[in-house]
Amino acid sequence: MAVERFPIEAGHIMMFARSIGDENPIYHNENYAKKTELGSIIAPPTFVQCSAQYDPDWHLRPKPGEAWLGSGKGPSGISGGAESEGGLHAEQHFEYHRNLLAGDVLKAETMPGKCWEKQGRRGGKLTFTEQITEYRDQKEELVVTVRSVTVKTERPAEKAATGE
Repeated sequence: MAVERFPIEAGHIMMFARSIGDENPIYHNENYAKKTELGSIIAPPTFVQCSAQYDPDWHLRPKPGEAWLGSGKGPSGISGGAESEGGLHAEQHFEYHRNLLAGDVLKAETMPGKCWEKQGRRGGKLTFTEQITEYRDQKEELVVTVRSVTVKTERPAEKAATGE
């Protein structure tokens, strides 16, 4: 993922906090937030995941005239026999170097991390792949580092379950 401009807006923070059921007033009440040590509305810990909406090439964004993962036309969401890559989201780690403040404008860059393998019980070899995304603010200072890990099985899950 490469995002050139991800504005951290108070209204988006409030909607995100509501969507995850977090009623902490620091996420939506400006008067309350001003009285805190930070003095500003801040974003919840997983808010940076919203940056995908600012990535023009995000694979889950519908593109006119193209099948997409969320189309619901088949088990994978893609019609026409397209197979998914078989990867599963395994881990997500957020390291905050400081809080995200309403008014920040971030830039995100993703780079490859480590890759390793383990032997699974039913699916054969498991391949783990890590990606590191760094979020920098308008001063180019590192604000958040996100480490994501996906896992792929050697054999598709449905074949592993039947022993094929």
